[in-house]
Amino acid sequence: MKSRVNLAPMLEPRSVAIIGASTHPEKVGNVILQNFINEGYTGKLYPINLNADQVLGIKAYKSVRDVDDEVDLAVIAIPAEEVPEALEECGKAKVKTAIVVSGGFAETGLVDLQEKITKIAVKYKIAMVGPNCLGVINTKSKVNTMFLPSNKLSKQHEGNVSFVSQSGAVGSTILDVIAGEGFGLAKFISYGNAAYVDEVDILEYLMNDDDTKVIVLYLEGIKRGKEFVELARKITKIKPVVVLKAGRTSAGVAAAHSHTAALAGDYAVYEAIFKQFGFTIAKDLNDLLYYAKIFDSEVRPKGNRVGVITNGGGAGVITADEIASSKYLKMGAYTDSTKKTLRKIMPPLVNIANPLDLAGDADEKRYGSALDLVAADKNIDMIVVIILYQTPGADPEVTAEVVNKKTTLPKPLLVISLGTDYTLKQAKELESKGVPVYDSPIAAIDSLEALFEYSEYKKSES
Repeated sequence: MKSRVNLAPMLEPRSVAIIGASTHPEKVGNVILQNFINEGYTGKLYPINLNADQVLGIKAYKSVRDVDDEVDLAVIAIPAEEVPEALEECGKAKVKTAIVVSGGFAETGLVDLQEKITKIAVKYKIAMVGPNCLGVINTKSKVNTMFLPSNKLSKQHEGNVSFVSQSGAVGSTILDVIAGEGFGLAKFISYGNAAYVDEVDILEYLMNDDDTKVIVLYLEGIKRGKEFVELARKITKIKPVVVLKAGRTSAGVAAAHSHTAALAGDYAVYEAIFKQFGFTIAKDLNDLLYYAKIFDSEVRPKGNRVGVITNGGGAGVITADEIASSKYLKMGAYTDSTKKTLRKIMPPLVNIANPLDLAGDADEKRYGSALDLVAADKNIDMIVVIILYQTPGADPEVTAEVVNKKTTLPKPLLVISLGTDYTLKQAKELESKGVPVYDSPIAAIDSLEALFEYSEYKKSES
């Protein structure tokens, strides 16, 4: 499938014009320019403002056509009725890509106005995202077109997961949560009404993006069904895609249309396509984040047998119940050799079984020894580590030991840990070092099952 548009100048621009860059701090155009500055963007910035000589200390221009430079990206943040003229100016100035953050188009019934800007974008071959969107973030190139004040969102960490969201509100929530938890973002793309650039264009770009290892998609509708199916056949053979499709009910379909003018369609059709081509289907926003974490670890399981290590017997039992109740996973049986060595090195109060209960006084040495042996056991394909940080031995040394073991582990590993301030601090440290952490056995085992299911799909397609 030949690409319709080139999104590289949008995500990796050498120069950016902010049309509507305001001198007033509360205005959208001012916030966008400030975010570029705050992120440390090193390309050229061109504020476009009819009435100011400079904005935030940067020389301003009355029109993008006055800029004596090639502009890779124009971010348009002006009233909807003024957008066609601004986009026309971009076309004449040979601007390569544009993001229209302005709302007030098809989502409010002004279909003709949206069609007008789409025709202009097509006429001048401008890859246009929006309208009614937040635009993009690229943590590597320091691009941030959000009009959300930086003091209201946690700063993103550079990583391997790219998020695509038709909804700006959903997207901003996800951004805030993942940053707060400490796991990394590659790119974020909010595309709103998809008047021109749509989900197919964006997914195709991310499919070929070396910095993106996992794609997470919040979707309200698909404009080009045939092209989407064609792309779906390819994309999950290359990298995992986690999808949350909104509009599963008639009420949801109506809400999606009023939100982004999306053609929501029959959910059963979407679900069938997703399942056929190996997409991982999320039921809610929590699932999106849970699955993104486990896929971000990159290590894929060779089988479905799980080993559980815990410092709390009850938590181990609950986790074992979840594994036994899952569709694909099962508790692994440690080899006699593993059990014999564990018995030799562990204190008498440790129960040598699966779950392996290290007891309430387990420290980093006990966790480390257990991890070494369970990871080497041929009957174990995935490892669940439960750390109840409320116990005396569970401290930052345990956290450091799990991080250390994870770096060389040939099997998927996740941590279950539930608690407040102290626990959350340790969980964030684990997440920032690439160890996925879950606050419940249900979320953890659902995520492992999703990872296993995708791994099996990959095997069947290879």
